[in-house]
Amino acid sequence: MSAESHNPLVIHPVEGDEDDLLRRRQIIRRVKIITIIALVLLAIGAGRTLISRTSNARTLEANAAMQSELFVKVAVPQSGKAGQSLTLPGTLQGFVQSPIAARASGYLRRWHKDIGSRVEKGDLLAELDAPEIDQQLSQAIAAREQTASSLALAKSTLARWEALRAKDAVSQQELDERRSASAQAAANLAAADANVERLRQLEGFKRVIAPFSGVITRRNVDVGDLIDAGGGAGRAMFLLTQTDPLRVYINVPQSSAQLVKRGQKAIVTQTELAGKTFEGEVVRTSGSIDAATRTMQVEITLPNKDGVLMPGAYVQVSLPLTTSTTLAIPTNSLIIGSQGVRVAVVGENGLVTIRSVKIGRNYGQTVEALSGVTVADRLILNPSDSLTDGDKVTVVVAEKEPKDAKGAKDGKK
Repeated sequence: MSAESHNPLVIHPVEGDEDDLLRRRQIIRRVKIITIIALVLLAIGAGRTLISRTSNARTLEANAAMQSELFVKVAVPQSGKAGQSLTLPGTLQGFVQSPIAARASGYLRRWHKDIGSRVEKGDLLAELDAPEIDQQLSQAIAAREQTASSLALAKSTLARWEALRAKDAVSQQELDERRSASAQAAANLAAADANVERLRQLEGFKRVIAPFSGVITRRNVDVGDLIDAGGGAGRAMFLLTQTDPLRVYINVPQSSAQLVKRGQKAIVTQTELAGKTFEGEVVRTSGSIDAATRTMQVEITLPNKDGVLMPGAYVQVSLPLTTSTTLAIPTNSLIIGSQGVRVAVVGENGLVTIRSVKIGRNYGQTVEALSGVTVADRLILNPSDSLTDGDKVTVVVAEKEPKDAKGAKDGKK
């Protein structure tokens, strides 16, 4: 075909060498390959995005389903026959605790015992200087000697007048007067002796003696202080406490007062003495309920031979109560609201049932359930206020460590 025949068809012949044609074909092939690769990558990215969205949607649905599921912990009522304990606060006191005051007035000459000193009965605690008492004693002794002389004269005079009366030399009236004078002199001598003895005993009160064995827990005086006789607790010279045994008083609520008996054992613990328990005994009860507090006072005696416990310490006293035969449920299983006291019970199918219960004594972590529950019920612990009848819950069971794993751990140790 000639050039003239191509012109009407507007077809121009390709001009150039074969290298140019080959180069153009390679460029076109590369563009096609790049285009195909780009389309493939876009398809892969789109597919990955779809798969990721689908996976995320499924995960979100699973999380939503898991969050909508309510997991709870449960507990079963326990029989009261196993024994309950009542824990109450108390304060340790010395079995005997007494302020020591002086019976004589004077100035403190010296003291022999200070705080923390252990003393025995009869030990000297302090000495007083009271010159007035010494002078009064000397005066009383002199007055007694004077009275004794008067009695001797009265007796000799009476003897002479009786001899004269036998001779009828004096009248009976005069003899009776002499007899009366002798009796008065004897009475005066007895009064003088009593006064001397009183002052001698008062003289002995210048030495302050420990009335019982114990520990000096307070000293309120120093050398040179003026001591008034019978200063009382507000002006006591010393405070003496017997630390073995100790006593502790607790106030038992009216609901448990009937269960506390004399001779019952009590366990005493102190927070600062972790891991140590001390056994005491109920020695007496007030036998009546205080109308103001609705409690009964109970006294417990506690041995303290080692001196570990100190008077004034705050302790916890646990009394075992073994006579109750009702069921005991955890305190944190109760739902207290306007509808009264209720519990949430989980059935075999995992559905919740709200029941009303009647509670009795409060043992701290547990309470008596007088009605509304049985030993086969599963009570939800720390129930939510939003729980209603028919809610679906899942019970969480505490996993126990396998015996094989435990044995392997012991073997490694």
